[in-house]
Amino acid sequence: MPALLVLSHLRWDFVFQRPQHLMTRAAQTRRVYYIEEPIFTSEADRLEVRQDASGVVVVTPHLAAGRSLAESQACTARLLAELVRREGLKEYDLWVYTPMELPITAGLTPRVTVYDCMDELANFKGAPPELRRREDILFRRADLVFTGGYRLYEAKRERHPSVHPFPSSVDMAHFAQARTGLADPADQRDLPRPRLGFYGVLDERFDIELVGELARRRPEWQFVLLGPVVKIDPASLPQGENLHYLGMKRYAELPSYLAHWDVALLPFARNEATEFISPTKTPEYLAAGVPVVSTGIRDVIRPYGERDLVRIADGVDAFEAACAAALAERGTPSGEARRERADRYLATLSWDRTWADMSALIEQAAERAVAGVADD
Repeated sequence: MPALLVLSHLRWDFVFQRPQHLMTRAAQTRRVYYIEEPIFTSEADRLEVRQDASGVVVVTPHLAAGRSLAESQACTARLLAELVRREGLKEYDLWVYTPMELPITAGLTPRVTVYDCMDELANFKGAPPELRRREDILFRRADLVFTGGYRLYEAKRERHPSVHPFPSSVDMAHFAQARTGLADPADQRDLPRPRLGFYGVLDERFDIELVGELARRRPEWQFVLLGPVVKIDPASLPQGENLHYLGMKRYAELPSYLAHWDVALLPFARNEATEFISPTKTPEYLAAGVPVVSTGIRDVIRPYGERDLVRIADGVDAFEAACAAALAERGTPSGEARRERADRYLATLSWDRTWADMSALIEQAAERAVAGVADD
């Protein structure tokens, strides 16, 4: 199989999410080079290249500080072209997560170019104004466009002739470990019950006001919040005796935390940054067997809310009532029936299947490209 060069705005060792799920599977059959955004230093320009335990080769440009964006990207383009030559990559595909890094592909000649549009990055806090224009260029260059959810698919499908929705999937076996009596982690063990938990990035998408007011109204509920604080002032996060910020956890640790939660939360704010999200944690929470309450995110409502697998509630009053209902349903026949319905739906999802379907589309695109050259 041809190698795969991946341009990402997310560090490989950051939160384990869509890129990591897909690329660890890609690495089972092809060489994967995961190219991160640069680190700026006082040293000479170089590429740090290391192989992750998954087999993915993580490539981090180290660039001299003080240059313009265009100059820095031109340096990365040269380093990347040298890497391709040094590694002897005669044929490779290009997989893009961030349009902002398009200039570093100047010296590349990929077989197939894929844009995996996992979020509407232009709506995120601090997004560069140039991002939308570069995305337009990427749409013209890409052979395939994948989207991270159905809402995003609806927004992008008219912009390219080959757009395919691939919403968040799940590693069922990994999260089902939460049902097997795992030990309660040390930093959570002494917290009273009930526990309402969230894991993920704490940024502008996290509804600070909602969680703060819930904690104030319900001092007997313990709110367990796992994840890094990004792009917002940590001082803006609500504080209280029943609010517990336990920091970022490894993917392998998540089932142990979930195993001792009573309700799992998706307390997303309703704003530009959340309009197109398809939270990976939705099926993960359900796979762990934990009741889920979410604000009205479109890709949670459809399919999870419509199938009555997740309680959907907007506003503090409704969200509080939904959490109370989820707590009351635990251990009841109706709660077990909801979990069984969720399990039947989750049985139709897997990252393995998602990657297999994506791979098939890539090969079809490659065949079309070859046929197009032959026709010429």
